[in-house]
Amino acid sequence: MALKWGICAAGKISNDFCSALKTLPKGEHEIVAVAARDVSRAKEFGEKFGATRFYGSYEEIAKDSGVDIIYIGTIHTLHYPLSIMMLNAGKHVLCEKPMAMNLKQCREVLQLSKDKNLFFKEAVWSRSFPIYEQIRKEIASGSLGDVNLVTAKFCIQIMNKERIKNNTLGGGCLLDIGIYPIQLAAMVFNELPEKIIASVDEDGAVILRYKGGRMASLVYSGKTHDLEHNRCSIHGTKGSIEIPANFWCPEEAFMPSGRYTNDLPIGPVPYNFVNCGGLRYQADNARKCIQADV
Repeated sequence: MALKWGICAAGKISNDFCSALKTLPKGEHEIVAVAARDVSRAKEFGEKFGATRFYGSYEEIAKDSGVDIIYIGTIHTLHYPLSIMMLNAGKHVLCEKPMAMNLKQCREVLQLSKDKNLFFKEAVWSRSFPIYEQIRKEIASGSLGDVNLVTAKFCIQIMNKERIKNNTLGGGCLLDIGIYPIQLAAMVFNELPEKIIASVDEDGAVILRYKGGRMASLVYSGKTHDLEHNRCSIHGTKGSIEIPANFWCPEEAFMPSGRYTNDLPIGPVPYNFVNCGGLRYQADNARKCIQADV
């Protein structure tokens, strides 16, 4: 049976997620309900994607027994309370990053999902891309040798967004774009760093030092735009991996075993952000995890 999705918020990222979701088989995924702060906005948004139930509050969609999983695409500061609300209502949750505003909140959400035996995933969509899966396989195969250096850069102008300038709304660029190079290093080394050297806010430079002299050198900026050169490299003693552009949502990557690409289909409604056809992968991953009771 199709996984029945409820959507919290009717903004740009929710639009792109829903459009990408519609590229997956209807027998596997269905958007059935949308909630926003204004019911007319929820209806206008939802009708574009085939939803039939519309709500003017998030409490209402939490009570909808016909929803299996909730996608949370609200502003950062609502991610934690809505995740708690939906899990308590018996819903699986795919929540946009950051999943919470601090470690205490993260732990509460994860513990609740375990206690309720419900699926919860922070929507760091990069991790679900086939290319990222191949990166993990490539490292595990030993073709890179000992991995000792990760470099990544993410520069895109987002300072025109008012919420970025407002700390009460989870402002600053670290949680919007800085998270992407950091998650890449975290995936590659798969352990906590021994030392962190960082200067972060509207832009940032982060050095993560790991045991054995290994290192990640990461840069991001919300004030400059360099979309064609937002790349990453993973270097080992035998070989390297290169993602030439948009490393967080890649179209291609070059590894010792060859060149790899992702399918990035165009959805029925235009996307707002680059390569958002790839949002389909995290939705499909959620369905597979729920089916497997992971």
